Amino acid sequence: MGNNSFGIDLGTSNIKIYSKNDDSVMIEKNMIAIENKNTLFAYGNSAFEMYEKAPGNIHISYPLSNGVIADIKNMETLIKYFIGDLSKGNVKPGDFYIAVPTDVTEVEKRAFYDLVKDANVKAKRIMVVEKAVADGLGMEIDVKNSQGVLVVNVGFDTTEMSILSLGGIVLSRLIKVGGQKFDDAIRAAIRKEFSLIIGGRTAENVKIALSSLEKEGKPAVVYGRDIVTGLPVEREIPTALVDDCLTEHFNTIVDNVKVILERTPPELAADIYRHGIYLTGGASQVNHLAELLSIGTGLKVQLSQNPMSSVALGLARIIKDDNYKSVAYAVEGIGK
Repeated sequence: MGNNSFGIDLGTSNIKIYSKNDDSVMIEKNMIAIENKNTLFAYGNSAFEMYEKAPGNIHISYPLSNGVIADIKNMETLIKYFIGDLSKGNVKPGDFYIAVPTDVTEVEKRAFYDLVKDANVKAKRIMVVEKAVADGLGMEIDVKNSQGVLVVNVGFDTTEMSILSLGGIVLSRLIKVGGQKFDDAIRAAIRKEFSLIIGGRTAENVKIALSSLEKEGKPAVVYGRDIVTGLPVEREIPTALVDDCLTEHFNTIVDNVKVILERTPPELAADIYRHGIYLTGGASQVNHLAELLSIGTGLKVQLSQNPMSSVALGLARIIKDDNYKSVAYAVEGIGK
């Protein structure tokens, strides 16, 4: 088998790839820029730099939507180029472990498998791992024992809540609330309050900086277009306004966590009470989300050390430790 193994976590906003060759996780924006409908112009972080700034003949998009593959051709191109970059242009036959969300259909799971198979990356074996199980492993949880664990992964488009036990998923729930909804809420609030239109990237920067701005007692400074005059302007936005507009979405997440807890078998509920909730995913670090989740459920919340790359780190553990190989499986009817 050698060293040539990769673990792929396809996020809507970021793609995370673990490479066994250099034992590292690459995090890049899951974006592609296509010029004149058929020429690759840029991909990854460089495509994101052009987002909302490109001329009409350059189309920039996310090939993933709501955690599933929306544009398989562009996604194959991205996988091919990222694996090529990680292999320094010399792609050798290798094993691929790909994380898939639980609450998707068999057809959508099959699409993840086909994606790697058709991406021209010399895949010898393609194994599928439930995303929540990889998440648990990435947070150093021993998912193979009989303890119940609740993992909440807040991503860009979706939030996935899963109860794990004995290496599998007992209950799972996927809702369409995530970092993108947070950004949209910030844009809507600033438009309503200040008659100012800002871009998605500006909203994302405000969201990321929120915690440090609040500690320093500073407002967020944004640049955008004034609706009334149509001219570009700079405005100071109070952090309290941003906090308020995010609360509704945080409450949706809290309510759905309560729903999954209500359906949990009593023995597992007792374990979850002892361990608390494990919170991970790129959008989980947003200011006050962990606090509200703890207040709303009455449970302690443990924030992941590496929320962005926890799934990829979990895949790394599966690749390196034979004890966890059993949580990966081939898609039925295909593979070896």
